[in-house]
Amino acid sequence: MTLKVNKILHIEKSLYQDVLVFESETFGNVLVLDGVIQCTERDEFSYQEMIAHLPLASHPNPKKVLVIGGGDGGVVREVLKHDTVEEVVLCDIDEAVPRVSKLYLPHMAALLSDPRVRVFIGDGFKFLADNTATYDVIITDSSDPVGPAAALFEKPYFQLLHDALTPGGHISTQGECLWLHLPLIEELQKVTRGIFPVAEYAFTTIPTYPSGQIGFVMCAKEPGRDLRTPVRKVPNTRYYNGEVHKAAFILPEFGRALLKEGRDILPKFGRAARAIKNQNEGKPTKKVLLLGSGFVARPCAEYIVREPSNELTVACRTLEKAKALAEGLPSTTAVSLDVLNTPALEAAVASHDLVISLIPYTYHAAVISAAIKGKTHVVTTSYVSPAMRELDAAAKEAGIVVLNEIGLDPGIDHLYAVKTIDEVHAKGGKVKQFLSYCGGLPAPECSNNPLGYKFSWSSRGVLLALLNSASFLASGQTVSVPGSELMSHAKPYYITPAFAFVAYPNRDSTPFSKWYNIPEAETVIRGTLRYQGFPEFIGVLVKLGWLDQDEKPWLVDSLTWAEVTQKAIGADDAAESTLVTRVKQLCSFPDDSEATRIISGLRWIGLFSQAEKVVPRAGNLLDTLCARLETLMKYEEGERDLVMLQHKFVVEWADGTEQTLTSTLEAYGSPKGHSAMALTVGLPAGIATQLVLDGVLNNPGVQAPYSKEICDPIREILEREGLGLIEKVL
Repeated sequence: MTLKVNKILHIEKSLYQDVLVFESETFGNVLVLDGVIQCTERDEFSYQEMIAHLPLASHPNPKKVLVIGGGDGGVVREVLKHDTVEEVVLCDIDEAVPRVSKLYLPHMAALLSDPRVRVFIGDGFKFLADNTATYDVIITDSSDPVGPAAALFEKPYFQLLHDALTPGGHISTQGECLWLHLPLIEELQKVTRGIFPVAEYAFTTIPTYPSGQIGFVMCAKEPGRDLRTPVRKVPNTRYYNGEVHKAAFILPEFGRALLKEGRDILPKFGRAARAIKNQNEGKPTKKVLLLGSGFVARPCAEYIVREPSNELTVACRTLEKAKALAEGLPSTTAVSLDVLNTPALEAAVASHDLVISLIPYTYHAAVISAAIKGKTHVVTTSYVSPAMRELDAAAKEAGIVVLNEIGLDPGIDHLYAVKTIDEVHAKGGKVKQFLSYCGGLPAPECSNNPLGYKFSWSSRGVLLALLNSASFLASGQTVSVPGSELMSHAKPYYITPAFAFVAYPNRDSTPFSKWYNIPEAETVIRGTLRYQGFPEFIGVLVKLGWLDQDEKPWLVDSLTWAEVTQKAIGADDAAESTLVTRVKQLCSFPDDSEATRIISGLRWIGLFSQAEKVVPRAGNLLDTLCARLETLMKYEEGERDLVMLQHKFVVEWADGTEQTLTSTLEAYGSPKGHSAMALTVGLPAGIATQLVLDGVLNNPGVQAPYSKEICDPIREILEREGLGLIEKVL
C-alpha cells in the first residue's frame, strides 16, 4: 500500500527504535516505528477495538487490565469503554511512543492521563514476573517478531502471561497475518494450547497493515471458557460489534484446515511445487559443498537451494562465518573446514556430488586434486591457472566436470563474447576488433572520495591487481605493459555520456584470439573500467612506495602517518610542507590543478597527519595502507555499487561494410539486498552448478566457458534472471 506524504511531523531515534510521524493525504497522521506503520488516524480503530474487546467482552468481570506495548494509547482508550474496568496499567519499554503520540495522535493517547491509568516505562518481561496472579486481562500490542520483539512470540513469554493472570483470566496478543505468517500462527497455537486450556485465533481487517489483515492469539485460563461469544455490549465502537466478535473466529478454510486439523491446503508453488514434482519423479538428492563465505557466496548459495533436491554444505575455516552464510537457507548445513588439512578436504569433497570453490584461486588446484580423487565435479569463478590446467587429463580420466571462469569477469563476459562472435561468423562476417571492459565501482552518487572507488572485497587484492603486467593485440601487434606502468596506459573510454570512465588493460588478452575463435581480429583487448582520476592517483601511490610489499623494520606504531610518509619518500622532515614538496618532486604533476587534486586526496587518506599514529599491518606499507583504506573507503549503509561491462565488436561483413556492435550490462546493487558485484559473480556460478548437477554440462575436464555448448544454456537462464546484456548496433 502506498500513502502520499503531505509533510513530516516528527523524526527521532529513541533508545530502542526509529520513531517517525507524518501527515498523509488520505489516512491522516501516521505513526511509524523502525520503518513499519503502527497506526493511522483513519483505520487504527479496527485493530485497537478488536485486540481489546475480544478478550474483554468475553470475560465475565474484568477489573484489572494490563497492556504491554501499545504506547500510542489506542488499546487503553478501548479498554476504558468497559465500565467494569477499575485499573489499567500500560507497560511500554520506549517512553518516546506515548510522548510522541500525545502530541500527534491525541485522539488515541488522551486517556493515558485518566486516573484509572498508570503508565509504566520498562521491560514487559520483568513487569510480568513481578506481578503474578494480578490481572484479569492482559493485552500484548507488539510489533512483528523481528529482533527483540521475537521473544514476545515464544513459549516463555506466554508462560509469564499465564502466571500473571488471575483465575479465569484472558490474554490477547498481536498474532500476525493468516496470509503471510500461517506457519508462525500454527506454532503459536501449539505453544499456547500447551499452556492454556483454551486457545483460539481471531482476526480483523485493516487497510494499512500488510495484506490488509491482522490476527490475535486469544487464550483463557479457565477450561471451557467461550471466547467466541461476548457477554456484554461495548458502546461507542466504529468496527467492533457482537456479530463481528463472533465472526472474527470464523477463519477462511485454508486457515481453519491448518489450525484445527493440521492440513495444509494452500497452493504449492516455487520450491515447494518443485519438491512435490521431484518426489513424484523420484529425482535423486544431490549434495553440494560450497567452500568460502565471501560476499559473492550468498547469491550462489541461494540459487543452489532453489532446487529442493539439492543439499548444501557451506564450509569455511571459521564456523561462525559459515553459519552466517547458511542462515535462513533451506537444506543447508554449516561446517568448519581448513582446506590446508588435505585429509579433511578430501573427505569433505568426496562426500559431495559437486564442490564450488569460492576461496582464493591459489587453493583451487588442491580442491580439484581432491575432487579428482573423490570423483566430484567442480565449479569456480576464477581464471584457469597453469596449475589447474595441468589437472585436465586427470579430471577427464575421473570423469568429472571442472568448470571455471563463470562469474562476472571472467564469466558473463565470456557468454556474450561467444554469442556475438558465433553470430557474426555464421553470417559470413569477421571480427576485426574486440574490446571488452568491465568495472566494479560505487554508483555515481556514492563515489564520494578522491579515488572514486570503494572496496567490496579484499583491498589488498584490488591494489595488487594494479601492479599486474598486461598484454594485448593492437593493430596486429602484441603490446606488453609492465605492472609498474599499467596506470599510465589508462585512457578515457566512452560508453554513455553519463559516465567519465577510464580504461586500462587487464592481464594477458592475447590468448583470447584463439579461445574466442577470432584469429582474424587485429585488436583484442580485455580491460578494467574506473572513474576518471583513479589511475593517476594510484600511480602516485606507486611512486611514493605505498604499494611496496617488502617488510620495513622501521615501520612501528610509535610513528605518526606523516613520519611514515617521510621515511617512505625520503623527505627531510615530517612537516606537511616538506612532504608536499617532496611528493611534487617525485611525481611530476602535469599542472597545478592535478597536483592540488591528488595532494588533497593524500591528505584525506591521512598520509600527512602529524597527530595520528600509524597502525602497522604485516610490517609493510601496502598492507598498512590497505588497513587504512578499508576504513575510509568502505560502503556505508544505504550505499550501492555499480557493475559496468561492455563488449565492443568492430565487424567487417562479407560485402566489405563495417559495423560496430556492443553488448552492455549496467547493473546496480540493492542497499537492502545483494551488491551488483555479488549478484553478477555468484548467480552465474550457481546457474552453472545446477546445469552440471542436471547433466546439461557434462563434458569432463578442466574448462572455461569458451564454447557455444557451455555458454548458451547458462546465458539463457541468466537472461531469465534479469542479468542479460543489452545488444546494440552503433
